[in-house]
Amino acid sequence: MGFSPSSPESWHGTTILTVRKGGKVVIAGDGQVSLGQTIIKGNAKKVRRVGTSGNVIAGFAGATADAFTLFERLEAKLERFPDQLKRACVELAKDWRTDRYLRHLEAMMIVADVDVSLVLTGTGDVLEPDDDVMGIGSGGSYALAAARALLDSDLDAEAIARKAMAIAANICVYTNDEVVIESLDTAK
Repeated sequence: MGFSPSSPESWHGTTILTVRKGGKVVIAGDGQVSLGQTIIKGNAKKVRRVGTSGNVIAGFAGATADAFTLFERLEAKLERFPDQLKRACVELAKDWRTDRYLRHLEAMMIVADVDVSLVLTGTGDVLEPDDDVMGIGSGGSYALAAARALLDSDLDAEAIARKAMAIAANICVYTNDEVVIESLDTAK
């Protein structure tokens, strides 16, 4: 599942990847922001902790201002539904689909807590991966394929994410190797 605006002068997405393995979940994101064929910034932070307790991690692909709006809305939903990431995401997706302002946002998000990883889209989708990995953004398909291939290896979740992001950066011109990773321990 990838996101890539069609206009040549659009802000191009990024690569965001989540991997859940061996008692850990990570979300990794590259730092490149591009406008058309120009790199505007190389070290943007598109992955961060959200929620009052910091027990949710999230990464975005798409328009930066739109993504910050979504981060704020997600944090509000998490305040309303603490420790219920799935419920908060479903409520955000409902708003995203029905609110006139939110409907025009061009971004996608991957969110995770100790129990679940989800992708949120503007079409109202809240998707959970079948195999503990998901990728979004212009290089998301490359990172996803690499991570799936590495899941059976001896590498831990963070090492898989780093290697998969490096592979995506070597293929996708809108992805660089300035990777930010946030992780949570899922062992209870």
